[in-house]
Amino acid sequence: GQCVLDQLPAEAADPPVSLGTTESFSALGGETVTSTGPSVLGQSLGVHPGTTAPGFPPGIVGGETHLGDAVALQAKSDLTTAYGDAAGRTPFIDLAAELGGQTLTPGTYRLPAAQLTGTLTLDTLGDPAAVFIFQLTSGLTTATDSEVAFLGDAASCNVYWQIAESAVIGSGTDFVGTVMASTSISMGTGATLEGRALAQTGAVTLIDNTITAPVCDVPTPTDTPTETPAPTDPPAPTGTPSVTPVPTVVPSDTPAPVTPESPAPPTGPTPGAGVPPGSGEGP
Repeated sequence: GQCVLDQLPAEAADPPVSLGTTESFSALGGETVTSTGPSVLGQSLGVHPGTTAPGFPPGIVGGETHLGDAVALQAKSDLTTAYGDAAGRTPFIDLAAELGGQTLTPGTYRLPAAQLTGTLTLDTLGDPAAVFIFQLTSGLTTATDSEVAFLGDAASCNVYWQIAESAVIGSGTDFVGTVMASTSISMGTGATLEGRALAQTGAVTLIDNTITAPVCDVPTPTDTPTETPAPTDPPAPTGTPSVTPVPTVVPSDTPAPVTPESPAPPTGPTPGAGVPPGSGEGP
């Protein structure tokens, strides 16, 4: 129908969601972040208002750990802002609940309780900075060994999942994007996430998972320009210091005080100071 045509502007370039300080976190929880087995977080771990993160160690945190401190509080505040930003994006395209088997182009999508069985393909249409925003009005569940895959160059830091309830990422799933859940996020055994697991009120529960920092590298054609800086070496012969510091002699602003106006006394023979003429002895 025509309503679908009206929603096509969602294909326009969407700006990324501003994550604030949450950008540096792999896992951020409200109650707690727990890990069973050797989970690995590429970035930081935070909890607020909770103060515990059982399972770290043996879980590994690549960044910093903030349990109930001011840094975690600020990250939670920034998460609320980012969640609201993603949730309010318009226009959006309505999708059915099952994401598996679909190929989607950049834009904002709204779904009910979403399911991922198999592979969801994200086609960036050749734009590595393409933004994908998923607004889930309920929860998200992925089946075992599902995956989110890119078609062409892409930046995983521009994929966002705004989930009104909780996310359950199944065992062996390879998931991509910044997952912002209103309640909690749990990952099954061996599931991986290239992105972030950010839970507003509940827990982030991990079982032998790996969360790597999302990739933001946008390939730039800076390979050829690196050969051009060579010609900039010749202009180095500055051995001709023609900058003669003559202008420094300008402080001759006081040549005017030549005020010896008092006339000097005549230096000639004072008249009458000798034998007056004609006073010689005549014959």
